[in-house]
Amino acid sequence: QVQLVESGGGLVQAGGSLRLSCAASGRTFSSYAMGWFRQAPGKEREFVAAISWSGGREYYADSVKGRFTISRDNAENTVYLQMNSLKPEDTAVYYCAARFGTVVLTTPTGVRYWGKGTLVTVSS
Repeated sequence: QVQLVESGGGLVQAGGSLRLSCAASGRTFSSYAMGWFRQAPGKEREFVAAISWSGGREYYADSVKGRFTISRDNAENTVYLQMNSLKPEDTAVYYCAARFGTVVLTTPTGVRYWGKGTLVTVSS
């Protein structure tokens, strides 16, 4: 069982930056693939970024490539999402996701554990 708690969301102007954090419980965090998804009002939940259990592989949605960076600190049981050059269309609730093993979390159906989400609002 893994519990995920996101933080770092808020209101930011277009062009600004935010860093989201996701703190995970459990002693086997380093064995979990991690990811970030987001859901805007009236839209389906979509993939944002994913990172392998070792941190050696990263994956990004085309819409955030070059602007967002996912990283993890296995010693601190935390995964991060650095978001730069934010746009109004990045406004959404951002969810941390986890699944045990060497999977790549690029679809919501592959996720085993979800956080409760943190709201990011980008004003124009």
